[in-house]
Amino acid sequence: MTVIADTATSTARAGELITRLAALPAGDPARLRLRDRVIEAWLPLARHLSSRYANRGEPRDDLYQVAVLGLIKAVDRFDAGRGVDFAGFAIPTIAGELKRHFRDRTWSVRVPRRLQELRLAITGANSTLTHTLGRSPRVADIAGHLGISEDEVIEGLEGARAYHSTSLSTPVGEGGGDLGDTLGDEDAGYELADLRSTLGLALAGLDEREQKIIILRFYGNHTQQQIAEQIGVSQMHVSRLLTRALSRLRQQLGAADGARPRPS
Repeated sequence: MTVIADTATSTARAGELITRLAALPAGDPARLRLRDRVIEAWLPLARHLSSRYANRGEPRDDLYQVAVLGLIKAVDRFDAGRGVDFAGFAIPTIAGELKRHFRDRTWSVRVPRRLQELRLAITGANSTLTHTLGRSPRVADIAGHLGISEDEVIEGLEGARAYHSTSLSTPVGEGGGDLGDTLGDEDAGYELADLRSTLGLALAGLDEREQKIIILRFYGNHTQQQIAEQIGVSQMHVSRLLTRALSRLRQQLGAADGARPRPS
């Protein structure tokens, strides 16, 4: 009972202070000192509201600082002449600052604000519909509840994936490897396969004897003298044939490379 009484007294005192501050003219020298007392008196409200947003991946101290910033804005903007008590004005102001913090600071990948707000709407609709329907809502249920199309709901769900990211150092499996180890890397084999295909077409443009010389020299690792003995010509003639065949291959490979589409 003592705690309740103390809380009620503190709330009444905080309300009295904000009323006194609102009554002072803008240029009154007493405003600055009284403003500090008002903010201090209403700090429990900021702490209470920030605690409601805890356990969402943000440090509690950071959330409290955001809530205090919202409280300061509420104190500076409060107008008693509007007929709204300070708590009724400060709560949505502080909550708005906290929501803005989560919207602007906690997304792993920046997405348009429209998608950020759509995610929040879908999350709220999902919670409401789960309670009223007694089951997990379908896309059509959420679309009907929010008055948007199913495509927009799907877009919002896809955009929500950017809210959290996973570190590449996250352990996966039982072998002690990291997630980054499972990602693909550039494979030089693709380029080599492309080169082999192009080279095969270029070789097909040579005559039979030139093809045999190229194959014996570069695939069989034969010397020019060994090739000469195998095909029945002089080593000098093999050298001339090899030079001519390589020149034709270079021309055909160059033409094929020029015709291949370049990445944009």
